[in-house]
Amino acid sequence: MARILSIDYGKKRTGLAVTDPLQIIAGGLATVATSGLFEFLQEYIAREEVERIVIGEPRQPNGQPSENLQRVQQFVNRWRKAVPQIPIEYYDERFTSVLAHQAMLDGGLRKKARQDKALVDEISATIILEDYMRSKKL
Repeated sequence: MARILSIDYGKKRTGLAVTDPLQIIAGGLATVATSGLFEFLQEYIAREEVERIVIGEPRQPNGQPSENLQRVQQFVNRWRKAVPQIPIEYYDERFTSVLAHQAMLDGGLRKKARQDKALVDEISATIILEDYMRSKKL
């Protein structure tokens, strides 16, 4: 088996999470500058076997597209053209930032750590991946 990688795509920063090779556990991988995301992913897949990529589909609570959706779609189209052998699929990311903040609170992180937006992005990517994995086991 190969890993599944998830992306919480942002305008400036992007959070990444990945499964173990057996696809049992999801964990945070990194937060990278969005401008360097494509290159980071290419380097990562050269080292690790990745079966698929799941990218958060940014929607407003009412289901309407958020302002970031167009940037996400541009990235997905670029990926599909450049690396067609690794499929990329959308997954609803509504409320992941709220859940990430709650997880940080529940984990006892201090206020300064909770203000670390890079950490929030990485946790959000992990939540997207966990939800995706859970949905596939049903």
